[in-house]
Amino acid sequence: MELRDAVRQRRMVRRFDPSREVGQETVQRLLELAVRAPSAGFSQGWDFVVLRGDECTTFWDVTTDDGLPDSWLAGVSTAPVLIICCSDKSTYLRRYARDDKPWQDESETHWPVPYWDVDTGMAAMLMLLGAVDEGLGALFFGVQVERLDAVRETFGIPADRGLVGVISLGYAADPKPSGSTRSVRRRSLAEVTHFGRFGQHASVTGHE
Repeated sequence: MELRDAVRQRRMVRRFDPSREVGQETVQRLLELAVRAPSAGFSQGWDFVVLRGDECTTFWDVTTDDGLPDSWLAGVSTAPVLIICCSDKSTYLRRYARDDKPWQDESETHWPVPYWDVDTGMAAMLMLLGAVDEGLGALFFGVQVERLDAVRETFGIPADRGLVGVISLGYAADPKPSGSTRSVRRRSLAEVTHFGRFGQHASVTGHE
C-alpha cells in the first residue's frame, strides 16, 4: 500500500470483530515501525506494553467502573490487542545534558514542549498507519487521569513513565465512520495553512 493511501484510509475504529485474532508477527511488524519514529537527540524515550487476552480484560477492569458498559466501551473492549504507549522524560533530560548538546543540566525548563510525549505520539502514529497497511483497524485513546496509577501498578510500569495513550488493535467490525467524524467536518487546508505570517492565506500571498 502506498503511504498516501494509508493516510487517507486511516480512521479511528471503535468496534472490533472479537472472533478474529491479530497474529504476534503482525504486532511485531507494527512495533518495528514504531521504533523508526523520529526523536529529539535520537533519545528514543518510549516503551510499549502489549496486552492480549486476559491482560486486556484486566486493563478494562482497572480503567472502568462496574456496571453495564456504554456503547464506546462495548465496542472498543472487543479489540484483541492493546498497546500502552509510554514516554520516558528522564531519557531526554539526560541526553540533552551531554557534551554534544547545548544544556549542561537536566532541567525540564529548557523544553518548550514535552518532546518525550510528542515523539511517543509519532511512534503511535506509525503504528496506526501500519495497521491500515496490515488491513487492521486501530484506535488511539487516553487513560483517565484518576486511573493512571492503577494502570502503572497493574502492569508494572515505572512511576516515571508517562502514559501517552493506548492503541486498541484488531479487525474492524463496521466499515462505516464512527465518533466525531460523523458530526464534525474536517477543517479545510485553506483554513489551517498560513504563508509567511499567521492569518495570511493563499489568496493573499499568491501561493497555490
